[in-house]
Order: sequence, then C-alpha cells, then structure tokens
Amino acid sequence: MGPGTAYDVLVVDDEESLAASTVEYFQAFGLRAAHTGTAEGAEAFLAASTARVVLLDINLPGMNGFELCRRIRRRADTPIVFLSARESDDDQILALGIGGDDFVRKPCSLAVLLAKVRRVLERLDAAGPDASGYDDGRLRFDPAADRFWLNGIDLSLTTMEHRLLRYLVTHRERALPKQELFEQVWGDAITGDGTLSVHIRRLRARIEPDPERPTYIETLWGRGYLFRSRQS
Repeated sequence: MGPGTAYDVLVVDDEESLAASTVEYFQAFGLRAAHTGTAEGAEAFLAASTARVVLLDINLPGMNGFELCRRIRRRADTPIVFLSARESDDDQILALGIGGDDFVRKPCSLAVLLAKVRRVLERLDAAGPDASGYDDGRLRFDPAADRFWLNGIDLSLTTMEHRLLRYLVTHRERALPKQELFEQVWGDAITGDGTLSVHIRRLRARIEPDPERPTYIETLWGRGYLFRSRQS
C-alpha cells in the first residue's frame, strides 16, 4: 500500500517499535494500517492518502498531538483516538474538548486498542455516507431515492457515473485520492487513471455550468479530486 491508498487507521506515535507492532497487529486482523512518527508526517500522509481513524499520541517531536488534532478538525471530521502516557485528567479534558473522540491511556493492550478502533469503524459503517443529501438550488441529491436532479430535471447517469457522483457528493469538501475512488466506487484497486478521468469529464459535462472551468469537481493534481459545495 502506498500514496493514495485508503487506510482504516493511521497511528501517529514517535515510539517506533510500539507503532510498528500496533500496525502489524491491526494488519493481522484485516485492517489497513500505517504509521508515522511526527505530526508533520501525519499531515503529509493525510494530504496524499486517507485514514478512517487516527490514533494520535500527544507527546510528539515538533508539533504535538493537540495541535495536529486542531488542524485535522479544521478540514475533516475523521475520528481521532488519543493515546497518551499522561495521567492528568486535564489532558483528557483538553483532548476531548478540541475534537478527540476517545482517550486511551498507555500502556494499553493491543487487543483493547483493536476493539476500540473496530467499534469506531462499525459506527462509521452503520452511519454510512452523509445521509442528509445535498441541495444547492441547482444540483440536488436525495439519498432515500438515490437520485440526482439538475435544475429540477432528473439527471440520467450511467451506473458508474451515478456511483462516482454519489461518492463525491456524500464525501464533499474532502480530498479523495484516486486510489480511494478506485476501491470504493469501482471496487477495483487497479482501475486505470484513464477510466476515472473519462468519468470525471463526463460528469463535468453533465453538471458544471462551464465544464472547462469546473466549480463542483476540483482536480487535485497528482492526488485526486474534491467536490466543492455551492451556496444555495
């Protein structure tokens, strides 16, 4: 697995041996996991790939875990589980107050940590993508009917165009690596760039006011795509 891959969990911990053993343990139970030893490394990782859950140590060289959590929260609602050897309740209160979803004190058994991560992933799967739909007055998506409308007219799309647009819209305002789109839309990790590019071009021709100057589907060069919400 490399850049652009969709991971289940990213471990951010400067204790190399602990992080590596945690990743190895998770992988043994079928989770896609990776690790980095710094907050700066985590930001670079998340700019190129995605992680459904972040396990975040507080004491990191350079930027600490609190600041990284704040930065992640400015752009995403990715679940964050703090890991720390600190025993102060104030640290736990701060971690949860700035957007952490859970706080686990070290040392913690890998079995317990796996159970916590699995519980978060199960909640994400149960919730599914954004069930609120989308409506900017021009483009509308009704998740209950699983249909799109453009200016009030039913938007007839091919099966893959529909699946791709639905994934983009329900994960809007988030950078989506090509690899994630290959895996989640096509169910095939080796789908070619050309196939994705053609579908994006077709969608732009269908929904953009000016396909040559897209305002909905933004290209993130070398990375993937991002769906921008428009104001109603």
